[in-house]
Amino acid sequence: MKFAGVGLVILAAVCWGISGGIADILMNKGWDPIVISLYRGAVGFICFFAWLLFRIRQNWIFSTRLYIWSLLAGVGVAGNFTFYFLSIQASSIAVAATLMYTAPVFVLLISFILRIERSTWFKWRCIAGVLMGIVLLTGAYNTNTISVSFLGAAAGLAAGLSYALFIFGFKNATSIGKPQTTLTIAFFSFCLILFLITDKSEAAGAVTSSDSGWFLLLGILGAGISFILYVIGIRKTTPTTASMVAMVEPVTASLFSVLLIGDQLTAIQLLGMVVILVTITILSVKQSS
Repeated sequence: MKFAGVGLVILAAVCWGISGGIADILMNKGWDPIVISLYRGAVGFICFFAWLLFRIRQNWIFSTRLYIWSLLAGVGVAGNFTFYFLSIQASSIAVAATLMYTAPVFVLLISFILRIERSTWFKWRCIAGVLMGIVLLTGAYNTNTISVSFLGAAAGLAAGLSYALFIFGFKNATSIGKPQTTLTIAFFSFCLILFLITDKSEAAGAVTSSDSGWFLLLGILGAGISFILYVIGIRKTTPTTASMVAMVEPVTASLFSVLLIGDQLTAIQLLGMVVILVTITILSVKQSS
């Protein structure tokens, strides 16, 4: 199927967007963003480990390169979540989202340097279109209402670099071994890293709280289902295309907030959504042909 890889990455991005809305609900209830991220990854790890055990002899292989790339993917996911929240705290969600979604630029540059794919004007125009849509959607163009500190900008760019790292990590790991093995190793390292920096008492309290159902749903959608779709889809497409198609995530998060939380979107934000979706559609059709 021509659109199989792109379609799976889009479905994964939709799940990430919905999980962003769930995380917003939990943060509004007073939960620490790092604790939310930890449970998102922990529930995902349990799903992946169970999947691995189902047919462990067929799924597990001994390969140093597989372990290294999987660990790097886990570090990338942990860094992406952590730096993204730090950027929000130091600046604003608009700036953080815009800087994090510079990831396609980093991915294309690294792909070009490593000769994984060719740099073309079409890809650069697609990246420019997606970034313009993100700026319109997040409102980062309004400099009068946005305060950007050095820490906020640096953390936002670090989130984008981490995003690029986990794309390359998963892409290379899944080319060597099974998705089950890759995801289990990656999310084990993810959970270990976030456990070291999280508030242990708050993390323990989340298990018995009335919000435990939200944490479970967040983990199943935001990690369990979404990353299974993602690692299978990224095997069928290029890193640059995967990073651009995943930009459906902020669109989904915005629609989630409108439909379930009651937020309002301006005409400029709607225009940003249209720009992102049209660019991704053109990119998908171009790649399939």
